[in-house]
Amino acid sequence: MSARKFLIPEFGPFAGMRVITAGSLIAMPFAGTMLADFGAEVIHIERPGVGDSLRLLGPFCELEGRKVSAAWIQDARNRLSMTLELDLKLPEVREVFYGLIRESDVFMENLVWLDKLGIDDAALLEANPSLVIVHVSGYGREEFGGAPGVCGRASYDLAGQAFSGWLSGQGFPDRPPLIARPYLNDFVSAMSALFGTLAAYHSAQRTGRGQVVDVAQFEAMAQYMAGQYTDAALTGRVRGRSGNEAAGFQPYNVFRARDGLVALGAQGPRVYSRCLRAMGLDEARFGYVECAASDEAAASPAGRELDAAVRGWCAGRSCGEIIEALSAARVPCSRVNTPLDCLGDAHFAARGDWVEYVDQSSGAPVKAFGVAPKLSATPGGVWRGAPALGQDTEAVLRGILGFDGGRIAALREKGLI
Repeated sequence: MSARKFLIPEFGPFAGMRVITAGSLIAMPFAGTMLADFGAEVIHIERPGVGDSLRLLGPFCELEGRKVSAAWIQDARNRLSMTLELDLKLPEVREVFYGLIRESDVFMENLVWLDKLGIDDAALLEANPSLVIVHVSGYGREEFGGAPGVCGRASYDLAGQAFSGWLSGQGFPDRPPLIARPYLNDFVSAMSALFGTLAAYHSAQRTGRGQVVDVAQFEAMAQYMAGQYTDAALTGRVRGRSGNEAAGFQPYNVFRARDGLVALGAQGPRVYSRCLRAMGLDEARFGYVECAASDEAAASPAGRELDAAVRGWCAGRSCGEIIEALSAARVPCSRVNTPLDCLGDAHFAARGDWVEYVDQSSGAPVKAFGVAPKLSATPGGVWRGAPALGQDTEAVLRGILGFDGGRIAALREKGLI
């Protein structure tokens, strides 16, 4: 770890890495949380008296007489919360902000109107030449290209799903597209931001030179289109919505059992053959090429007969019986679990996937999903629950910037923290 003083315990592969985040909700802050889960010190800047909008996002839990967002409890753990009125035209704010920038490795944001706030990439890199700057927005920043007027558009998760083309393929053909929940594009964008951050951080550690990372939500989603752009470019074809059925093979769907729903798939002739044998279906009658190996085969009378046979086989059995038979045959399948099912599942528990910590806003103990992926030598962990608004402001000002009580009181009196 470097000679800098840190405010969190030392653990994980990112110990010694300091990240400043500014913004709200998911697409950027969750990338910070993943870094924090593996040891980075993440200082999340929030507006005084307002805070991150994720604090106001349901569902809500009543804890010790307080209404707390379940998403905040889960996704804001391990962060430090600092309140600061982020207007760099104010000299006191500029001093605090640039003081933190000089002591940090990464600055991540998904704010709007950066120019109005006085935040400028060139000035940030002048203050800290090795800084990694990560911008997360709906359509990207003009410096990296873009059609006139598009980069400045407002965006939410659903806009990223729609603009990328991803949304057009979701759902059933006789209904409008289904928006993936919860907030798939936001979380995908967070993963893109995480990768970009670590790539630029690795470079900065080698060269001493920082750089700017531009994450556009629609581009993060576009990376998950699995060849559909290429298919459209080469053939002019656009695959329509097909519900839960896979394009090009079957069975691959959600099927109803006696006591619930199961998801099962059998892609390729070998898995298909094992699936039919496990179900006691006649392979001579239901040939792979004739019934399952293409859209046309799946839609044929023989293909529809196969689908009916699979549905009938599942309907006569419990979820447990289906999973036991298909798992023995090495056919991918799973019960369609609810969150309550997951909490009671032995495999989740045996993997150590549930952790308990104290929610800092209410002081109540909570249970949440733990840290993934697993690392053998430098595992991540949860050292503290999601912070109360501004909980760490004074610790940051004193411990990192060396402010005394008088200077902190003056900032508080002006409503800047």
